[in-house]
Amino acid sequence: MEKREITLGHSPDPDDAFMFYALATDAIDTGDLHFRHIIEDIETLNHRAMNAELDITAISIHTYAYVLKDYALLTSGASMGDNYGPLVIAKTPLTVDEIKTKVIAIPGEKTTAALVLQLALGDVKTTIIPFDKIMDAVASGEVEAGLLIHEGQLTYEARGFHKVIDLGEWWMQETNLPLPLGGNAIKKSLGEATIQRISQLLRESIEYGLAHRQVAVRHSMKYGRGMEESLTDQFVGMYVNDYTIDYGDKGREAVRLLLQRAHQAGIIPAPVQLEFA
Repeated sequence: MEKREITLGHSPDPDDAFMFYALATDAIDTGDLHFRHIIEDIETLNHRAMNAELDITAISIHTYAYVLKDYALLTSGASMGDNYGPLVIAKTPLTVDEIKTKVIAIPGEKTTAALVLQLALGDVKTTIIPFDKIMDAVASGEVEAGLLIHEGQLTYEARGFHKVIDLGEWWMQETNLPLPLGGNAIKKSLGEATIQRISQLLRESIEYGLAHRQVAVRHSMKYGRGMEESLTDQFVGMYVNDYTIDYGDKGREAVRLLLQRAHQAGIIPAPVQLEFA
């Protein structure tokens, strides 16, 4: 049987690798569909989504506001920070007011982390540095502060940095909701029947990883940039949770409110009508 190729983009971090473990290793039956995995940093995937290049892609919730014509959000695959999220760190202890006068390295203009930074701190000065180079840039003095995503949220203390603000904690205090950082977007042009099949397969992949946690965590360790198994497992546990299987009402409301506030703040240009596949 000739299989239909579906392009699937995700970022090189342990939680995405964990989610897609079953698909990457053919642990579940995908029938006549073949998933070609394209692994790139989230800002690159965001730009590819804005050009409608991939069938399915991990996407920043921030970027979803710009791709409504071509993509819908799948109900599974969310990365939600439940009272935790991207961190602003510095080499020396700084207050939130002090950080507002510094240049902050961000992992990409269209990342949700950069969006929430603006909501929390206002119009701060930023510079874009690849996510895995931000701690080095802060350590060298190239920038005075950095916005950490992925495993940097767990490893910054070991490198001697100081936390200034946790944006997930800030969002929870503001809204009493989890912080929706990323999701999986799917091309609407694939058609309803194919979208339903793919949605089910991605959910099965997440559930398979959770049911075979140890082997799935070991698979994802290669994307953890040197994190040991226990730390990788901790990180996966942070971002592969009940919201990942399905946003649920609370997760959907968090996405709606985040994008509404972003529009009200003038960060995104138009109101967003959420569409879940």
